[in-house]
Amino acid sequence: MSTQQNMGKLRIIPLGGLEQIGMNITAFEYEDSIIVIDCGLAFPEDDMLGIDLVIPDISYLKENEEKVKGFFITHGHEDHIGAIPYVMKELNVPIYATKLTNALIENKLKEHNLLGQVKRKVVKYGQHINLGCFRVEFIKTNHSIQDAAALAIYSPAGVVIHTGDFKVDYTPVYGDAIDLQRFGELGKKGVLALMCDSTNAERPGFTQSERTVGKTIDSLFAEHTNSRIIIATFASNVDRVQQIINSAHKYDRKVIVEGRSMVNVISTASELGYLDIPDNTLIDIEMIKNYPDEKTVLITTGSQGESMAALSRMANGTHRKVSIKPNDTIIFSSHPIPGNEKAVSNVINELEMKGANVVFQDVHVSGHACQEEIKLLYSLVQPRYAIPIHGEYKHRMAQAKIAASLGIDKENIFILASGDVMELDQESARIAGRVHTGAIMVDGLGVGDVGNIVLRDRQHLAEDGIIIVVLTLESGSGQVLAGPDIVSRGFVYVRGAEDLMESARAVLNDTMDKMVDQNVTDWTRIKSEIKDALGDFVWKETQRRPMIMPIIMEV
Repeated sequence: MSTQQNMGKLRIIPLGGLEQIGMNITAFEYEDSIIVIDCGLAFPEDDMLGIDLVIPDISYLKENEEKVKGFFITHGHEDHIGAIPYVMKELNVPIYATKLTNALIENKLKEHNLLGQVKRKVVKYGQHINLGCFRVEFIKTNHSIQDAAALAIYSPAGVVIHTGDFKVDYTPVYGDAIDLQRFGELGKKGVLALMCDSTNAERPGFTQSERTVGKTIDSLFAEHTNSRIIIATFASNVDRVQQIINSAHKYDRKVIVEGRSMVNVISTASELGYLDIPDNTLIDIEMIKNYPDEKTVLITTGSQGESMAALSRMANGTHRKVSIKPNDTIIFSSHPIPGNEKAVSNVINELEMKGANVVFQDVHVSGHACQEEIKLLYSLVQPRYAIPIHGEYKHRMAQAKIAASLGIDKENIFILASGDVMELDQESARIAGRVHTGAIMVDGLGVGDVGNIVLRDRQHLAEDGIIIVVLTLESGSGQVLAGPDIVSRGFVYVRGAEDLMESARAVLNDTMDKMVDQNVTDWTRIKSEIKDALGDFVWKETQRRPMIMPIIMEV
């Protein structure tokens, strides 16, 4: 692409986050400047066996490293900050974020020993940051975590508004309501494009205020005065935790916080003044035995049924400090994220089998805007182009329909895929090519060392098992000295299948005799003949295709 064509055009390049909920990262490029919005991770799909998390492939940013000026982060959720430590090892540029978001990023950098290397800047709402050809303004929004921001990105081609994750909450638990006035002022001046959160675009109406959950929690406390209360919620939802603490204080209960991420977020939030915890309310988990059950409440992680989280360990009896008793009241203050429904219902079943009373209706509100709030935002901003973001294809299509119903031309609404390069200016907008994107898998400490081939092997092993064939050959003559011995794992239970193994050995002996007759001494050929012969035999007998690994030793 010649630079001439590219002059005066803004390029928006989503590098992740448009096919799923998670791994949000978008580059904005104008001539020789690139800024990046968000840098999130995704949790593994069911078929990613043994993978812990998934981070975006940032090859495009590395190829243009000299242009990248900085990262702007909208809020402190994992799907927006989780990949920062991994990405900062490759690209070291400053990070701009609001106070709580920055503190949560610092926790992550600390874990990776990067605190000294990465520049961080805390930004206030209304502040503008100039970088290269861009100017970025942080605008107050509401979400299920404090300090969420939308970004107005000023470029020579026009202003783009990126909402981040947002909802409209006129009565938030902490701080101010979303700054609708600012969106309106920007709309009056003229906005080139709106990139708006689509997570709840299929849901009609308005998202309820976080305060409504406080009322529900309060009434649950009033109702269950003679049992211990355990509440599972998202660690990052500081306002939810605040409302639980308020009710606990009102009903004279001590609060125990359990689960590593919960402890981290709560200590960070209270240090920064986002949580108001009355004195002598929090107690250490060691102290729980000094108080009667009806005077305690546990706030815990594990509302999504995660196997290692505190609530799941309590449910299956492996938690060292807390065992579930009959009469415990357990409240799920969250909705299962799509894909986690089964895990959540397993945990609920285990808890109920132990005699606990489980409550999971209406103790949650979403952190994302429903249709009416999305309409409100479009009406205030009145963008020329609509680019729905944050959500699966169906969520973004639902937002495209809303935009069209508000009078935005169909050809001005863009449903992008990760890697699309969108070029726009005042006259026109189009998808002008693609850049390389992808997902890098993190397994333990290995980043990117497990790729599709390894996953395919894990899938193969999980579905059909493995047969190992061991042979000892005489060097020079190629005579079989020992074996072939057959070892199998995850294929059939050997004790019940002696006949099958005998026949398999016979097949291998025939194959080796044939090799000797033909004077074949090339190991590669011997291995592939063994694989083919044994593979065909096993398929005929069992209709399965285990992985076959011949091992040849030479004496």
